[in-house]
Amino acid sequence: MLDNSPISPAEIPDFPSESQELQQPEGELYLRFYLPSAKEFALSAAGISEVMQQPVDKIASVPNASPLLLGAINLRGRVIWVADLGKFLGYDGELSGERGEISMIVIENQDNVLALAIGSLGDIEWLDAEQLRPGTNLPKVIADYVEGEWAIEGTTQQVLRLLDYSAILRSARWAA
Repeated sequence: MLDNSPISPAEIPDFPSESQELQQPEGELYLRFYLPSAKEFALSAAGISEVMQQPVDKIASVPNASPLLLGAINLRGRVIWVADLGKFLGYDGELSGERGEISMIVIENQDNVLALAIGSLGDIEWLDAEQLRPGTNLPKVIADYVEGEWAIEGTTQQVLRLLDYSAILRSARWAA
């Protein structure tokens, strides 16, 4: 039964006053993620159209496709290629498909769309683009796809590399 008795002013919770400012995040929004090889990377949220878990049995293999491509999926009536990002970047490690699903990041630039199969998702974070520095000690196979890197706080040698989603989409390696 509902209690319709009036609420006394002492029972009303305190809400922040208008004079209290909300903290404005600094930087730009990025998605951090891991490849099956445990290497960590980031992508700009601006190029990501969707993040999802896809059942392995819903990825249709395509004969004579590049070994970098796992197949294709139907995403709301649109056929999208699914790429193994780890293999594309030259890293070892098999996609586990834990629980029968693979983590994917769908990237898009103009009319080009590609689902990147990854090991696991990390956090979405505000990172300062002004702190991005040129990539160092980049393996040749990934040099064209890295926009730069951030030093990871608390470490002297670890970096978080930012991938260029439009360079990945435009790569001729998908046809090989």
